[in-house]
Amino acid sequence: MHIIRNPKDVLSGLLFIVLALLFAWQTQDLPMGTAVRMGPGYFPLVLAILLGLLGLIVLVNGLRFPGERPSGIAWRGLAIITFAVVFFGVAVRPLGFLPALAVSVFLSALASRLFHPATALAITAAMVAFAWAVFIKGLGLPLPLLGPWLGGY
Repeated sequence: MHIIRNPKDVLSGLLFIVLALLFAWQTQDLPMGTAVRMGPGYFPLVLAILLGLLGLIVLVNGLRFPGERPSGIAWRGLAIITFAVVFFGVAVRPLGFLPALAVSVFLSALASRLFHPATALAITAAMVAFAWAVFIKGLGLPLPLLGPWLGGY
């Protein structure tokens, strides 16, 4: 009897756990604060713990339930998602929050083999509206919606 019934989930769970440990380690030098008065390290540590728990759940499910073997790395998708994240980081100042997010989400949709322009546009519109509602209206973050390249600031 094999102890690993779903190698894909086991590997994914281990990756999540390793990343969670790395992120938690990076919060070591940040003040934690308390739940009422959070310091800059509090929220990243909570997210790292949640990622670790998610990884543990995926890992345990990979040991318990049968599944498929890893079939390789989707290099095209990996490259497109990486480029979209880097693009957002570079473009958020000159373009502004919403246009940089819209382009990044649309680019990310290209990573799917099932890409369809209408679906990608719908996902982009929904994500931009959600991000605006959460970060601008809900949290009140002072992010410029349009950057200087588009007449903002």
